Amino acid sequence: MAYSTTWLMLISSLPGQTQTTRMRVWRALKAAGAGAMRDGVYVLPQADNARAVFDEQAAEVIAADGTAQVIAFDSRDEVQQGALMALFDRSNEYRELFGQLGALQARLATLEEAEARRELAMLRRDVAALVEIDFFPGPPRRQVESTLIDAEAALNARFSPDEPHALHGKVPRCDPAQYRGRLWATREHLWIDRVASAWLIRRFIDRKAKFAWLKTTTSCPKDALGFDFDGATFTHLGARVTFEVLLASFGLGDDRGLARLGALVHYLDVGGVPVPEAAGFAAIMAGARTTQPDDDALLKAIAPVLDSLYAAYAQDSHVKPKRARK
Repeated sequence: MAYSTTWLMLISSLPGQTQTTRMRVWRALKAAGAGAMRDGVYVLPQADNARAVFDEQAAEVIAADGTAQVIAFDSRDEVQQGALMALFDRSNEYRELFGQLGALQARLATLEEAEARRELAMLRRDVAALVEIDFFPGPPRRQVESTLIDAEAALNARFSPDEPHALHGKVPRCDPAQYRGRLWATREHLWIDRVASAWLIRRFIDRKAKFAWLKTTTSCPKDALGFDFDGATFTHLGARVTFEVLLASFGLGDDRGLARLGALVHYLDVGGVPVPEAAGFAAIMAGARTTQPDDDALLKAIAPVLDSLYAAYAQDSHVKPKRARK
């Protein structure tokens, strides 16, 4: 029945002089999306991560000489189920984000690219954070996610009008030995997919790669390997962005670090599953585009950031891909 959802309840009490602990526990529970029934009584839908949150905060309370219990229970009827679900209504938060996204689109014509991308990255982060604690999603979430996609499209239409259209077909499998010391070409004014793809090429595919940054895609040299534009050798294919196509083409997709980087690039380029680091990386990229004099300098500046992200993502990986041979 509709009211069979299992819930977790945290019942806690702290001594009056422990205001610092009280505030720390409250902030942690709020960040986890817990519903407050009254002071010291919180609920979450049953899940492993919910149990971990409540157990951690219960331990915090007990360490401060308070008392805490975590109790699992089922809704007794539809009335109680409705009352509990109402504690997790995120409509107002979605409404606020919807308004902010609309305001950003209305102001796009007046903004510089770095500022526009910074604002969008912050809103993308806020949407992802709200989605993370939206345990009973409905129309408001779908509306905001759709509006976020529209805002991203509007921003790219203004600042990156030549974004490639996805093709359909199988990903080509390539022999890395045939791709050494080559000239690679993509559109100038690098953004997420292009800069990450260039980093991937030089670090894992073709260590001696040279790059041509194109003012127009029609000016691509005949001997160049184009990437991330319509008609390029490597570009969007199906649901994959160019970075992911390169991973699959050169047999790099099994590496955990590169796969997670691919998820980051995918989310920032075309949307999808939120990635926690996305907003921060987008802000760094926007700032670098403002401060670097050309795309060669931009790639040089961003490469250490991608190196660090890759190292962090690959920490739990037991199999690392071989670097491109010199």
